[in-house]
Amino acid sequence: MNRKFVIIIAALAWALGVATANGAERLKVGISGGDGEEIWARVKDIAHRQGLEVDVLVFTDYMLPNAALANGELDANAFQHRPYLANEVKARGYAIVALCDTIVEPIGLYALKYKRLADLPDHATIGIPNDPSNGGRGLLLLQQEQLLRLRAGTGILPSVRDVVGNPHGLQFKELDAAQLPRSLPDLDAAVINTNYALDARLRPGRDSLAIESRFNNPYGNIIAVRSKDKDKPVFQKLIAAYQNDEIRQFILKRFDGAILPVF
Repeated sequence: MNRKFVIIIAALAWALGVATANGAERLKVGISGGDGEEIWARVKDIAHRQGLEVDVLVFTDYMLPNAALANGELDANAFQHRPYLANEVKARGYAIVALCDTIVEPIGLYALKYKRLADLPDHATIGIPNDPSNGGRGLLLLQQEQLLRLRAGTGILPSVRDVVGNPHGLQFKELDAAQLPRSLPDLDAAVINTNYALDARLRPGRDSLAIESRFNNPYGNIIAVRSKDKDKPVFQKLIAAYQNDEIRQFILKRFDGAILPVF
């Protein structure tokens, strides 16, 4: 067989997730670091036992995994919640859909200078994520704690422009989500996603001044795939490897409620 033809066939096999040389199917999945790496190490083991090889690529920038998936560099990704994906699809036109639910990571408000929410001074500077979905999530948490009031009808994607009540004169500094833990010394407090909080050795249940409600939480994370690929049988194997009781029990034991399975 012509060598060039063999290379083309191999590339197609990778793209379509068909059998590899040892008979196993293979998928490339992009994830966020920290807790995601621990969970996916076990998902890989389960998938391997079921005849599916999962190659995991770790991203530290929320803006990259959907671009990589849309461009065909990944077969799936697992780093975002549904509102974030909805905003990405609207803003960037990605043909990406949710495949299945994975976890929920209640977002929290953290501070180095203060031990209690009541200790925050007037005109405190609060860091919030600069992407629309997580920034809105942070503002909703502050409203939950009665630190501000948002315009009625803003839903789950409010922005700082929707703050209509600010009795303590809070100042908002919008930063990349991954940068917020490193910026805590320069802020009075910051709303930090749980994966980044854990990376910074912050314990959501103990170190947060306030934490998002865990019940009826719309911010459950997902595995996402390209729309055209969602019905491929290989992804049912990926779902089975993740939505597995072994994974559920690991999450509950390892993360002590900071991360919860939603399957």
